[in-house]
Amino acid sequence: MTETTEIIELLKKVPLFESLSDKELEAVGRVVKIKSYPKNTILFSEGDESDSFYVICEGRVNVGINDEDGKEIILSRLGPNEYFGEMALMDGEPRSAFVMTRDPCKLMIIAKSDFKKLLSSDVMLNLLMELQRRLREANKKIESLALMDVYGRVARLLIQLAGTSEPGVQIREKLTHQEIASMVGASREMVSRVIKDLTSDGYISIRRKRITIHKSLPYSW
Repeated sequence: MTETTEIIELLKKVPLFESLSDKELEAVGRVVKIKSYPKNTILFSEGDESDSFYVICEGRVNVGINDEDGKEIILSRLGPNEYFGEMALMDGEPRSAFVMTRDPCKLMIIAKSDFKKLLSSDVMLNLLMELQRRLREANKKIESLALMDVYGRVARLLIQLAGTSEPGVQIREKLTHQEIASMVGASREMVSRVIKDLTSDGYISIRRKRITIHKSLPYSW
C-alpha cells in the first residue's frame, strides 16, 4: 500500500471528507503530510498565525485557552478521525486556542494554501455543519460555567464523559484532579474537595484513576 493510498483510507473515516469521491480524496491525499508527535507537545498556541489544518489518525489532543489569571481551561478533547485548526484558516484570524497532545499522536496535516483549494461544496457544507455543532457545544459549556457551581460542573462533566446519566458506568479515560479542574474552570483544590465528597457519599468510586458512577450525581451541595 502506497502512502497516498494509506492516507485516502484514513480520510474516508473522517466525517468531513466522507461524501467526497475517490478522485477528490486522491486530490486531498496528494497534499497531506503525516507527522508523529510525542505526548505533551504544543502543536500551536493561542494567538499563533494560522498555517495548517490537522486530522488526528492516532492519539488524543486537548484544546484549551488560558484565562486572565493564566489558568488553563480545557474546552474539548479530540481523538482519532476528528480534526482541528479549520476555523482560523477560514477567517484568517490568529489561533483562538492552544492545542496540546495528550498522548503520542499521529496527525495528517494540510497546509493553509492547499486547504483553501480543497474546499469543495461538499466539504464546505460538512465543515459548516461541524462548526455549528461545535458552537452549540461551546455555548452549552459557557452556560454551564456561568450558572452552575463547581459540584454541578463536575457532575455534568462526569456524565458527559460517561456518555450516560445511568449509574454503574465507568469512565474509560484516566483523569487527574488537575485535568478535571482544567475542564470545568475551577481550582484543583476545589475539585479535590468535590471528588472527596462524591466518593465518601457513595456517588462515585475511583480505581487506578478511573471513575465509576454508582448513583445519580448531585448538581449542587
